[in-house]
Amino acid sequence: MTDSIPHYEQQYIDLMRHIWRHGDERIDRTGVGTRSILGATMRFSLADEAVPLLTTKRVYWKVAAREMLWFLTGDTNIRELVRQGVHIWTDWPLDAYRRATGEDLDRDTFEMRIVGDDDFAARWGNLGPVYGAQWVNWPLYEPVGEGLYRKAEKGRNQIAELVEAIRTTPGSRRLLFTGWNVAEVPQMALPPCHMTYQFQVSNGKLNGLLFQRSCDLGLGFAFNIFGLSMLTRMLAQQCDLEPGEVVWQGGDVHLYLNHADLVEEQMNRIPSGAPKLRIRRRPSSIFDYAIEDFDVLDYAPQSHISAPVAV
Repeated sequence: MTDSIPHYEQQYIDLMRHIWRHGDERIDRTGVGTRSILGATMRFSLADEAVPLLTTKRVYWKVAAREMLWFLTGDTNIRELVRQGVHIWTDWPLDAYRRATGEDLDRDTFEMRIVGDDDFAARWGNLGPVYGAQWVNWPLYEPVGEGLYRKAEKGRNQIAELVEAIRTTPGSRRLLFTGWNVAEVPQMALPPCHMTYQFQVSNGKLNGLLFQRSCDLGLGFAFNIFGLSMLTRMLAQQCDLEPGEVVWQGGDVHLYLNHADLVEEQMNRIPSGAPKLRIRRRPSSIFDYAIEDFDVLDYAPQSHISAPVAV
């Protein structure tokens, strides 16, 4: 990078600094407390296999990739994630289990029971109709009598419809999908934070935009922007387009007060490097990618910075 072109990550560091210094301090749902602003935008190029991985701390991108692939299956039980060593969704069902039973089970034991016990997994591993359920099986209702309806066995697959729409109507302003199903939000362990994705075809390139109603900038953003970039690249490949850029828009963008050490450390680090995301093959559909299909190259981040997750 030359002095005239800021590193792509600098906008993230600048946003972090602005929120930490000027954000509204408030008590949030978790009780931890945050500093928050409403409304932020960042843009990142995907040209030449670029991927906006944070370099000022290590991001475990395979965790984000496995989560995205899990979303696309429509699964809503943590069992498959846990089997792959992904723990990012465990805290919510574990918290529900502890509150319901009064048993202070540790995470490792809880996850062992999720993997090893079918009945336990079915009862305690389900997150409700989160992300993937809405993405590939948005509920439909069919009439069964005068003014009576029942949930149809099969819903709308927004992702399959999106791929078809990009291919056949690339000029459309309806190239989007969402996880915010108002009727089912109360049933979800966590309502969708990265809630609406929209795409645009421009000059043979696919651009992707994510609106995120709530963003934990210190922890969650790194996974969210990687997921957006990964999905945009997958869709571009499936639709014979080149990746263009990704645009991230945050609603309530916040930093948790108990992340002070993370924030102060990261703000003092200088971004560097230009990692790349490469897809090894083109599967037959958007639903047939596997973790082995993705490589991240030239990624040399600074050391990991740990911080607690607010549940």
